[in-house]
Amino acid sequence: QVHLVESGGGLVQAGGSLRLSCAASGRSFSTYTLGWFRQAPGKEREFIARITWSDGKTYLADFVKGRFTISRDNAKNMSYLHMNSLRPEDTAVYYCAAGWRVLGSHPNEFNTWGQGTQVTVSS
Repeated sequence: QVHLVESGGGLVQAGGSLRLSCAASGRSFSTYTLGWFRQAPGKEREFIARITWSDGKTYLADFVKGRFTISRDNAKNMSYLHMNSLRPEDTAVYYCAAGWRVLGSHPNEFNTWGQGTQVTVSS
């Protein structure tokens, strides 16, 4: 069983940066993919990025390319979402998720979720 805990959210002005962290525990993650999603009030959960734990291969949604990056630290069992040039429309609850043999970006491919961390971007 994988357990995920996000941290690093908060209030930031437009144009600012935040780094979200996801601490993973519970088992070996070598075959897992870690993903980041977000959900704004009244909207569906939205895929942001994923990273394959074994080889670090990443995939980002088009709308964050050039602004967000995803990384992981195998030694610390941590994944990070680095967010730059934040906009008010980036305001949402951000979730870390884990899945086995993830091929796409649908939330259903990820079977373990953290509790989420709020990111609020003021204009």
